[in-house]
Amino acid sequence: MRFLPVAYLASYTLSALGNSIAAIVLPLIVLQTTGSALAAGTVAAATIIPAVLAGIFMGLVIDRINRRTSSVLTDLISALAMGALPVIDMITGLSVGWFVLFGIIGAIGDVPGITAREALLPAVIRSGGISAERITGTREALGAVAILVGPAAAGFMLTMWDGTTALWVTASTSLAAALLTLLIPHRVGALDRTTTTSGAPVRRVWAQLREGWAEMIRNRFVLVTTILTTSAVIAIGGLQGIILPLYFTEIDRPGLLGLVMSAIAAGSLAGGGIYAAAGARGSRRAWFVTGSLGSVLGLAIVATLMSVWVLFAGAFVLGFSVGLFGALVGVLSIERIPEDKRGRVLGTQNTFVTAASPLGIFLAGIMTEFLGLHTALVLLASLWATGLLVALGARSMRNLEKPAPAGQDQEMMRDA
Repeated sequence: MRFLPVAYLASYTLSALGNSIAAIVLPLIVLQTTGSALAAGTVAAATIIPAVLAGIFMGLVIDRINRRTSSVLTDLISALAMGALPVIDMITGLSVGWFVLFGIIGAIGDVPGITAREALLPAVIRSGGISAERITGTREALGAVAILVGPAAAGFMLTMWDGTTALWVTASTSLAAALLTLLIPHRVGALDRTTTTSGAPVRRVWAQLREGWAEMIRNRFVLVTTILTTSAVIAIGGLQGIILPLYFTEIDRPGLLGLVMSAIAAGSLAGGGIYAAAGARGSRRAWFVTGSLGSVLGLAIVATLMSVWVLFAGAFVLGFSVGLFGALVGVLSIERIPEDKRGRVLGTQNTFVTAASPLGIFLAGIMTEFLGLHTALVLLASLWATGLLVALGARSMRNLEKPAPAGQDQEMMRDA
């Protein structure tokens, strides 16, 4: 593999690893510092709206500046937000206000950072001499590795050091991700001035945002995958945040929760790896159907809650199928989202995904409280299955093969 895609994937992995560690470390630090679960919930809630707004509006910025530059800037913002907390702790001590402030700043870097890196990917493929299937499959696999390693690394660091010291590591991963992205030539992230709005007269922000939203509605592929991904994250958010913790608490084996999460991540690692190796071969529709039906099967196995071992098996099948599906959707998004609107479309999609996880936790909590654990799990599984069935029947998801270049189309017509 050439240097350019290696630098991109290494940057992606470090950023994902930092987020995975921070997801464990930061809530524990808030609890240790304030001694209040309400304070921890307040910090989490305070970042939701800024994350949504940043995801939407920063997509417009990503469509107007060099995409390597936007990726570097968002990683630096994340590094600043994490690194400032231990500095303030040494100077004045931390309080809820400081956590909220830098949680908001970090949110400005998180969702836009994901969007910026995804928007940069097509240019990396064009310049790096690598297939879209190979790099997206590898990216899914590396993301699964980050999910596997992050919580274990967080636990080790919290055992060896105090919580604020552990934040230096998360800040360092974001900083290292930015430095690795800087190794990508500036020209790779340059926008095509003939197709982007960057060189056009400045128009109202809302008008340009509406272009991105209109593209999501008109482009049936984007609309279907947005609905599908959002429903999937709602289901997984409720599963991980409420259903499984409650189940393992009821059977008095809470320590197994981490192993189930690891089984999902291990499945994603395997699924992404297989797609990276073989995704360019065979029918894309077959890959899509396999990933979709496999997801339904895995979630159905989990929904039975028959035994711990059955749950592990279902979690692995679920993760494996999501790994296949996620890599394929990544490839299709590269081909089917217009380059000049990529930042806005992906920014809005990632915003929906960011909001979907807490929404899934909220819905799972309500359903569990009033309907019971098993009913709540069946309803969440049904939500995801409905989204998958809609996607399987959608016209925009029937022909998924790579479109032939315009010149090739004309030549085939002449031959005919």
